Amino acid sequence: MDIDFANLQRQYQEYKDDINFRIQKVLNNSNYILGSEVYDLEKALGDFTGAKYALSCSSGTDSLLLSMLSIDLKPGDEVITSPFTFISTAEAISRLNAKPVFVDIEKDTFNIDSNKIESAITSKTKAIIPVSLFGQPADLNVIELIANKYNLKVIVDGAQSFGSTLNKITDSNLGDLSITSFFPAKPLGCYGDGGAIFTNNVDYFEKIKMLRVHGQNQKYRHKYIGIGGRLDTIQASILLAKIPFFDQELVERSYVAEIYSKSLYKYFSIPVISSDRTSSWAQYTIRTENRDHIKQKLKEKGIPTAIYYPTPLHLQECYKDLRYKIGDFPEAELASKEVLSLPINAFMRNEIEYIVSNLIDLA
Repeated sequence: MDIDFANLQRQYQEYKDDINFRIQKVLNNSNYILGSEVYDLEKALGDFTGAKYALSCSSGTDSLLLSMLSIDLKPGDEVITSPFTFISTAEAISRLNAKPVFVDIEKDTFNIDSNKIESAITSKTKAIIPVSLFGQPADLNVIELIANKYNLKVIVDGAQSFGSTLNKITDSNLGDLSITSFFPAKPLGCYGDGGAIFTNNVDYFEKIKMLRVHGQNQKYRHKYIGIGGRLDTIQASILLAKIPFFDQELVERSYVAEIYSKSLYKYFSIPVISSDRTSSWAQYTIRTENRDHIKQKLKEKGIPTAIYYPTPLHLQECYKDLRYKIGDFPEAELASKEVLSLPINAFMRNEIEYIVSNLIDLA
């Protein structure tokens, strides 16, 4: 059996007529930058999340950058975040010449350990960026209390978690700002790069709206130093075609995760979803001390897997100047040696039984 990790082709075939129709409409109108579909998408995203303001942009990484620009992050400011995530979280901090300050993760959820955040705060701390890793929000109840106590901003990195909830509120509607990514393999993905920013603060909304078009408040009048950070109209049209089906896709992803968990809990360490949260299941990630052997054996059976992430950020070469060392964040370091993500998407059928049976044989 040859298994597709994300099943993007099967998804396309399901929605093909609407996707093609919407793309053709953009081609016919030839309005490729900030066409009407972009604003239609932003309304749909706001309706879905409950956030007052939704702004699309060019990528998940740029959504982080724009969010940090909106809170006026300055060189030398410190931002607390997780060392166990994709580099864009810390990279955007560094791009503004601020300093990422890492805090270890919880073993069971892989998210930043909220109980360790307060000890990392200094007079230079400006913000906290919790990552909703693999689709589950971090402990924002505690994080927001800490942020309020020290007058810090909270930017939720929801690049992997669009559609997840905390206390029945989507994580796009939490923090001072929240971001997501529409990278093709994300729970809601376009066919290139794309992202969005959510906020309930009108000042952030108005500022980011200018920042994503080079800081313009009118054509060729620049209030801020911004970036070229717009989502193109074709990508917006693709997302508009997909979003009506997204609720059902979340149900299907959760169904796949439930089968994995019920089948594998005796053999592997499986994901833990806190009782006050739901996950969008961007990844289904098990832990095993025999990770590399199992990965190779599954590959031989036509089962793709992925390792998110093999090296924590504090041990990356680009962050050697921060002078972190092995042992500083033991949970993140152990996770990097044990995690293995399995195929999960809304279009899996017979593949699940095949994957599970092969994993159990290898346990």
